Amino acid sequence: MIDVEVIGRLHAMTVQRWHEDEIDQPYDGFLLLICRQHEQNFRLWHEEDIARSRDVSDAELAQVKRNIDGLNQRRNDLIERLDDHLIGVLAAAGVEVWPGAQLNTETPGSVMDRLSILSLRIYHMQEQAERADADEPHRAKARAKLETLCQQNRDLSRSLAELLEDIFSGRRRLKVYRQFKMYNDPTMNPYLYQAKQKPAA
Repeated sequence: MIDVEVIGRLHAMTVQRWHEDEIDQPYDGFLLLICRQHEQNFRLWHEEDIARSRDVSDAELAQVKRNIDGLNQRRNDLIERLDDHLIGVLAAAGVEVWPGAQLNTETPGSVMDRLSILSLRIYHMQEQAERADADEPHRAKARAKLETLCQQNRDLSRSLAELLEDIFSGRRRLKVYRQFKMYNDPTMNPYLYQAKQKPAA
């Protein structure tokens, strides 16, 4: 079984550490996959911050948008790899799916992605709750939001643990639905392939 508490600690510790030092990957196996997927969300968060700044040029903004597209593609690819890994573990363990076992609306990989993003929200909301240069109403508002985020994190972690228990017992099926993102594919994004087909002026 996968320990959801270990995943939560990984998310929280790496968010803290990566804000203070360079991004590292001190894990192996499944936790390394989780950490790599989490890294994409960490990088995305900060690229999105830049994208909303009014101090960047149009050229810089275009590059940030391309960075976001690439990071988002890797993020989604790694969600699928998390689920593929779990399917391999289930097969190796000989888990038999019960007749009539249902699919969940979200895969474990997707839930882990949401927990990763929540850990980033919690970290940054904690920053706002402790800002020395902000007034008390701002900090109080941030503390209230932080409490809600922590509750959401607990609820989602418990739901993931229950989902994994159901999957590893065979009560639920795990199936990966491929997202097949088209915007990064020059053969499927109409703007890209039509531009390529246009004759040079």
